[in-house]
This record gives sequence, C-alpha cells and structure tokens, in this order.
Amino acid sequence: MWQRIVALMRKEFLAVLKDRRSRFVLILPPLIQLLVFGYAATFDLNNVAYAVYDEDKGAAARQLAAALRGADRFREVATITSAGEIAPLVAGRRVMVVVHFGPQFTRHLMLGKPAPLQVIVDGRNSNSALIALNYVRRIVNGFNEDWVTAHNLTQPPARLQTRAWFNPNLESRWFFIPGLTGVITLLVAMLVTALSVAREREQGTFDQLLVTPLRPVEILIGKALPGFIIGFLEATVIILAATLWFDIPLRGSLVVLYVGVALFLLSAVGVGLMVSSLAVTQQQGLLGAFLFMVPAIILSGFATPIANMPQVVQWITLLDPLRYFLVILRKVFLEGVSFDVLLPQMWPMAVIGVVSLACAGWLFRHRMY
Repeated sequence: MWQRIVALMRKEFLAVLKDRRSRFVLILPPLIQLLVFGYAATFDLNNVAYAVYDEDKGAAARQLAAALRGADRFREVATITSAGEIAPLVAGRRVMVVVHFGPQFTRHLMLGKPAPLQVIVDGRNSNSALIALNYVRRIVNGFNEDWVTAHNLTQPPARLQTRAWFNPNLESRWFFIPGLTGVITLLVAMLVTALSVAREREQGTFDQLLVTPLRPVEILIGKALPGFIIGFLEATVIILAATLWFDIPLRGSLVVLYVGVALFLLSAVGVGLMVSSLAVTQQQGLLGAFLFMVPAIILSGFATPIANMPQVVQWITLLDPLRYFLVILRKVFLEGVSFDVLLPQMWPMAVIGVVSLACAGWLFRHRMY
C-alpha cells in the first residue's frame, strides 16, 4: 500500500515542481508577501507630520517644542503663526498633529499652575490618530518629569508607570509576522491541494489514475501528503525569516509550535482536498480556494480582534482553523506557553482536519466517475 502511495506522491511532486508556474507560485509570492507584510503591515507611525502654533514664545514652550523636534517619529513640516492656518493644514493632510501653546503656557508653569496644551489630531484614521496622540503624550510626560526635577517642585503623590508585557517596545511587527506564518502556510497548502485532483481531471489523466491498483483512500493520501510536506517546509522558512531576519523572539518550544503547524496543515489540506474533489477545472479549484481563504483570513483575528465582531460572526469563526493557529503562533512566539495551555486551540484543528478529510474522501468516491 505505502509503495503505491509513495509512487503517487512522487508523481504529485514532479507535477508541481516541473511546472515553472507552479514553482513560481510556491516560492516567490510567499517571500514577497512576507517582506511586504513584515515591513508595511504595521500599526507603528514612523513619520508623523506635525506643525507648531506657539503663541507663548517662552522658554517652556521652546523646550517642549525641541523635545518634539528631536523625537524620531515626528517630522515638523510647518510653523503656524495664526489660528486660521490650522484647518487648511489638517484638511489637506499636510499634517496629522498640530501642537498649540497658549499665550500663558510658560507663565503658568513658572507659577506652578497647570498649563493647558492643545493637541489637534487628524481623526479620519482613528487608529493612527490614537497612536500619534499617545506618542505626543509620552513626550509631554517626559517634559513634565524634567520640569519638576529642574525646578524642585513637589511631585504628585501617585505616578502612573506602565509596563508592556510580552512586547516591551510595543512593536506591532511582533504581532503581525507570527500571524503571517499561518496566513502564508494556509495559502500554499490550499493552492497545492485544491489544484491536485482538478489538474488530473483537466489534463485527462484522472481516468488513467482510476485504472491503477490504487484504491480511493490511497489516492487521497497520496494527494494530501505533498501539500502537507510543502506547507511544512514553507512554515519552516517563514519561522526562520521571522526569527533571524525580523528578530521576532521565539520564547516557546519548537515541539509545541510544530505540533500546531502539523494540526493546522491537517485541516488546511483537508479543506483543500474538499475543494479539489468538487472542482472540474483548475480555475474552479483556484476560485474555490480563494473563496475559502479570504473569509478565513478576515475571521481569524489576524488584523481585527474576534472579540470586536458580532456574536453570530464569533460563532462562525469557530469553524476557521486559522483562528486557532494564530493564537498558537502568537502565544508560542511571544509568551512561551506550554502545550497544556494550548490544548484548547489544538483539538479543534484536529477535529476540523479529520472531518474535512472524511468529507473529501466521501466526495472523492462519489465524484470519481
């Protein structure tokens, strides 16, 4: 039995690797996606355009303006001399932030009184606005501490000190890139398996396959294992790139991580074979794969939290294997959790894999002729 399966696997690998377009799809697009998402898909703001409207002209205003000017993430693009200049700058997207020092800013600080500081933020992109506002708040907090120390003022009795666990520098790349391991692995495994049986039907070799000594279950296994192996290798390449190129910490066990990879690939290959069993042509197989992948990525929590989705949609996400795999990836990479903690994420992927493979086998047998 296994000799026949290995022979079919060898045939499947040759069909994939001998085709120049297939090699291109398996190698270049995943690497491009990794680099594009790794550098472009980020919540961090590294070039915040801002303007200063200084009605005070005092020492304190100059000191805080200098702190803003020296921050790596900020770029001063304009100096405002009247209130009428603010709206055109923000409306025209020339600046994201306007810092306004009132005429009594320095005087109030010298007298030990609170000195209001107005920060105007372009709120059209609410997420970016909140991030930019937090950057400004961090600089102002540093200025306050320096001012209190320099003028021997009594510090407030309670001071808020924050500490970010698992991602101390709050780098959004640490959140995105582990998730890319799941997204790209799903893409590759689905494409390889979804086109497998459809390619045989389209090329007219499916009938030849049926007259061989191979039983349907052996054909199914022989079609599933190449996609599993290719997906496993693709996941390994992405994990190496994440740790060695992007410096993402891998705090957990590789054994736990690869158990998660194996269970995820089991479910992805099962769904891919279901699509392939239904498809008559490779175009139908490709369309079916993307019809599954796009909702799977959206509902997985890759970019938006599942907790923010409507309750009905949250129930639907329970059918998405990528949802569970992303939790495993981020917890192993950033938190270093053990296998028993991740067991509630492991067994649903195993169930999805077994059910999808069983359905693929049933469809395969009933659509053979």
